[in-house]
Amino acid sequence: MKTNKSYTKRLKITRKGKIIARKPGFNHFNAKQSRTTQLAGRKGRNFKIKNKEKSFLLPFS
Repeated sequence: MKTNKSYTKRLKITRKGKIIARKPGFNHFNAKQSRTTQLAGRKGRNFKIKNKEKSFLLPFS
């Protein structure tokens, strides 16, 4: 079974197993945004996923 690489690049797994995702819409073209909006995009948010989907998409984590 392989890990879905495009999926793992969007997520970060903490030591305790929580999954943190980036806010969508902050990949590029951030120069036109205000500084507070740019920095708000850097924060991650908790990502809810069921165990079955997690084991399918992220088998080795």
